[in-house]
Amino acid sequence: MSDRIYCDNAATSFPKPPDVLAAMQHYAETLGASAGRGAYREAIEAGEMLTDGRRRIARLINAPSPESIVYTLNCSSALNLAIHGVLRDGDHVVATRMEHNSVLRPLHLLLAEKRIDVSWIPADARTGIVEVEAVRSALRSNTRLLCVNHGSNVTGAVQDIASLSSICAAHDALFLVDAAQTIGHIPIDVREWKIDLLAFPGHKGLMGPLGTGGLYIRPGLESTMRPLIQGGTGSISELPEQPEFMPDRFEPGSHNAIGIAGLVASLKWIEARGVDALREHDCSLSAQFLETTQKIPGLTIYGPTDVTRRVAVFSVAIDGLEPSELAALLESEFGILTRPGIHCAPFAHQALGTDVTGGTTRISFGALNTLDDVERCTTALRELAEANATAHA
Repeated sequence: MSDRIYCDNAATSFPKPPDVLAAMQHYAETLGASAGRGAYREAIEAGEMLTDGRRRIARLINAPSPESIVYTLNCSSALNLAIHGVLRDGDHVVATRMEHNSVLRPLHLLLAEKRIDVSWIPADARTGIVEVEAVRSALRSNTRLLCVNHGSNVTGAVQDIASLSSICAAHDALFLVDAAQTIGHIPIDVREWKIDLLAFPGHKGLMGPLGTGGLYIRPGLESTMRPLIQGGTGSISELPEQPEFMPDRFEPGSHNAIGIAGLVASLKWIEARGVDALREHDCSLSAQFLETTQKIPGLTIYGPTDVTRRVAVFSVAIDGLEPSELAALLESEFGILTRPGIHCAPFAHQALGTDVTGGTTRISFGALNTLDDVERCTTALRELAEANATAHA
């Protein structure tokens, strides 16, 4: 990768901090045990590792207790657990049109089964920002759940979670936040923001490996949530029923312990740098990208121009080039790796009007990208836009 720039961090972060790989190798070579499945030292140490990870995640998002953190295989599984776990027949859901398919598809399954009703909140056609008042107006007496994508994986738009949580609490609805693009990039406080459910991946802003993620469940809510799957937990094995206590209620089966080993190491890496510093870095990358691309003829950048209302995820388009064609040129001519298409967010692209052109080309920077990387990307976009304009003159 020495001559290539990885700019697909919205899909998964790369490269990972060296300590992440070292921790996974250490687990594979010296532990190898499944937590809760033995009384020997290695199994106990594996259990302590899982507990350590919960503590670090809880500190990161200011959760009231480590036990409120449930490990999942990714953010999609966390969102499914939240949605299917809390909704009942006849419930009303409010969701934005910026949601990922990991929210859209569970809701559409329940819609197809005629079990729920959903109100979809529109977003600004250029920025992807959702109006708070539109959400307030959509809430009903039977609204059970508000689903909000904290940071868009299409436009980078960051929604006003604090304001949304206030109106949600006033209507006695549950608040589910998809933090796939924000955790590790932006400080999150589930208590201050009154978030009931926070879903997150371990492999994006948290810099951990694929196959990791989690769901924060506000204490007390777990008793009303239905587990998606049941099975062995290593606890109260004498009973045929799923344990009622956290986190075992939602964690049947052996954990992805080797992945969590890497996640714990990445959480330590984030703690050492501080989320505030990582946020500052994210804003600096966004500011340079916006400043150097805003006057390129034929180039469109979607998303907010205010760096405080976005993460460093950019949907771009060059007049006359299909998204896949632009992505191919960025890789073949400039060694820049991006993602073209609809990005698992069809309603978001409908909101932008880019669905008719096959979506956009997404450039997404991460914690290990540099300002030099941004310069290479903006230079490449300028040269491609100019060459395309000349070819069609």
